[in-house]
Amino acid sequence: MRNSPNRIVATVFGAVYVLVGLLGFAVTGGVGFIATEGGLLLGIFEVNPLHNIAHLLIGGALLIAGLANAHAAKVTNTVIGAAYLLLGIVGFFIADTGANILALNTADHFLHLASALVLLGVGLGAERGRGVRAATA
Repeated sequence: MRNSPNRIVATVFGAVYVLVGLLGFAVTGGVGFIATEGGLLLGIFEVNPLHNIAHLLIGGALLIAGLANAHAAKVTNTVIGAAYLLLGIVGFFIADTGANILALNTADHFLHLASALVLLGVGLGAERGRGVRAATA
């Protein structure tokens, strides 16, 4: 299933998150690795080097899964979507504390929640009952 919604979303989100991770390093020069305040990406999203690496790893996982097969993309979309849902919610509570090791701000929280909705929506809703398996290309 080359045109699988899960593969398309995983590949697109993966590419975007890898790009965001790379661009983040352009605004985090001089920012501590786990600083609670970071540089502003696109003038709105706060990032630090750890946050950039997280974007690279998440983007890489999504890209690999999207390019692999529909089953891998579906599982990866669902797992990363659930993690983003948790991060989006928890982020509101840790933003002004020492636990904010990703330098999250309000814009980040809403972007993580939006990503969670798309990834979970596709991961849980698309290709239900189609028998998506690991061997599906």
